[in-house]
Amino acid sequence: MTLDLLRFTTAGSVDDGKSTLIGRLLFDSKQVFEDQLAQVAQASERRGGEGTLDLALLTDGLRAEREQGITIDVAYRYFATARRRFIIADCPGHRQYTRNMVTGASTADVAVVLIDARRGVLEQSKRHAFLSALLGIPQMVVAINKMDLVEHSQERYEQLVEEFEAFARKLRGGRNPRRVEIAYIPISALNGDNVVERSEAMPWYDGPPLLELLEQVEVAYDHPDDVPARFPVQWVVRAGGHVNLAGDGEHSEYRGYSGQLASGALRVGEEVAVLPAGARTRIAAIDTYDGSLEEATAPMSLTLRLEHDLDVSRGQLICRPGEAPTVARELVAEVCWMAEQALRPGARYELKHTAHSATAVIEEIEDILDVHTLERVAPPEQLELNDIARVRLRTSAPLAFDPYAANRRTGSFILIDQHSNGTVGAGMIVAAA
Repeated sequence: MTLDLLRFTTAGSVDDGKSTLIGRLLFDSKQVFEDQLAQVAQASERRGGEGTLDLALLTDGLRAEREQGITIDVAYRYFATARRRFIIADCPGHRQYTRNMVTGASTADVAVVLIDARRGVLEQSKRHAFLSALLGIPQMVVAINKMDLVEHSQERYEQLVEEFEAFARKLRGGRNPRRVEIAYIPISALNGDNVVERSEAMPWYDGPPLLELLEQVEVAYDHPDDVPARFPVQWVVRAGGHVNLAGDGEHSEYRGYSGQLASGALRVGEEVAVLPAGARTRIAAIDTYDGSLEEATAPMSLTLRLEHDLDVSRGQLICRPGEAPTVARELVAEVCWMAEQALRPGARYELKHTAHSATAVIEEIEDILDVHTLERVAPPEQLELNDIARVRLRTSAPLAFDPYAANRRTGSFILIDQHSNGTVGAGMIVAAA
């Protein structure tokens, strides 16, 4: 039996103990090899920790990170228990690396937000919690860490839960309410309290330890039949000669459209439309590496063959005619700005959306988010690194998209600097303008 997979990310302010927590999870669940432990022991000793293991070094793999004692890049770790497989994204806490956090959290099912029990709910804790909600992560675990440094105080824990809940109410309400379920756990990542095993130092907490909660949390995946089918074409496959398609001795020229089914399901014989033009045909066959199928479900990679010879190219989207997404050139989106060079109205960027690329012009910055209050405030003249704002933009070619709240795959895009070819912004589509 194949265990289901849970992707989760750790987030929070710098020095809240994210890397130590992941190291503790891996160590206490016996997911660390002996050679890894030996390397960590040597590195810990070099840093003055004779006789103790700095478990944060299990994830802080870059030399620059070890020298500075911080997380810079997103570190991915994989482990499994008897109940579930996990992929962990350990995201940076520094504000200047918020863009890295967006990258690590973009595919997560659960966000684990750490809060230092001594320092309380800081700006970066709020920023990461908001970004987790903005990115559509449905489940959030708030781990109140370093409880050993506040004498395992139940009063301090409840105070911080109340403080974060006041912030969470703003996440769930406002102009664009987010559906976020939140669980709270008091932990000490350094000592292992309530991480893998229940803590004897905090008998007043009657909930599960973190690993048990992650094993049990239910992630509400949409059934393929309950969501619209979205198939972005990544590649047009043509055979120059004659290829046997069905193994029945007959030969014909092969033409198929390859990609990954972003959502929903497609079946042989059903009618589909090719966007943005809207031409209609039917599915003649669904080919995969393992052979032909009568039905395909997301997120399978496959090649579609169509009954009619249509002009289909990379970046177009195949769907059912009755449940087509929006097709437009002007749209409103939330943008997290990731570059040192500011974004200004009138600037041009390459926009990458699913397999489609187009030139995008920033027409207007509508407003910017105050991360402290979650209020929309007057728009600035430009966006600086890590700013989160609502912008209006126009593309050189029509995009077939869904609002990000409805479909994370077809509602997201990145902005690329046309000169440096670097990614400068991550966008989540709100609606057509």
